[in-house]
Amino acid sequence: MADLENEAGSQRSPLLRRRSLAGRLMRLLAGVVLVLTLVPLILVPVYGLPSLRPISTLMLGEHFAFQPYDRQWVPLDDIAPVLVRSVMMSEDGQFCAHDGIDWAEFSGQFNQVVAGEGASRGASTIPMQTVKNLFLWNGRSYLRKALEIPLALYADAVWSKRRMMEIYLNVAEWGPGVYGIEAAARYYYNRPAADLSSRQSALLAVTLPAPLDRDPARPSAGMARLADRIQGRARAAGDYTECLQLAAR
Repeated sequence: MADLENEAGSQRSPLLRRRSLAGRLMRLLAGVVLVLTLVPLILVPVYGLPSLRPISTLMLGEHFAFQPYDRQWVPLDDIAPVLVRSVMMSEDGQFCAHDGIDWAEFSGQFNQVVAGEGASRGASTIPMQTVKNLFLWNGRSYLRKALEIPLALYADAVWSKRRMMEIYLNVAEWGPGVYGIEAAARYYYNRPAADLSSRQSALLAVTLPAPLDRDPARPSAGMARLADRIQGRARAAGDYTECLQLAAR
């Protein structure tokens, strides 16, 4: 009898271990989801304060990896308006009109995915990119995208459009170890963000989708063509940027 009980116990032991491991993994996953939910809920209202200068998860990663990086915070009023218009026309032309998500664009991208055609970057709005930079991680992931959507809606409801754009331009990655428009302007053109020309602004704007692969100081032919298009859009931006109340300079 004792031998039978020992044999049954030995058979149950791996099953119990697997159940225990599964339970621990589920608790870990629940903890991660809880952190990813609670941290933004708390920090979004806090980051709305003009005196605060948020940093991105990439900057945190550089810090904890003991890697040097450059970020110099600059208020929106001290950034050349043509740069702001160029970034908006390149990254999110409906920024002033939507609630954090460009639903028409998102619907089109979703239909492409369902049809098996894949999705382009076009549906990612500036609010989505901002919350991703502040709270999430890089890389294509449906999980990350699912988290971006409610966070973008929340941030867009809490922050003014001006504050959203100010944070985005100061946390965006513009090159290896280069974060924020002031650091980018000085690194690539040796001038402050306030003095960027329309051409420099357009080149910096089209760098954003691939900051580790594109160099606005030495643009490729394809990059130059994209910049031509963005320069034209920025000149004609007009009412599209009304919510930012940009100075006419």
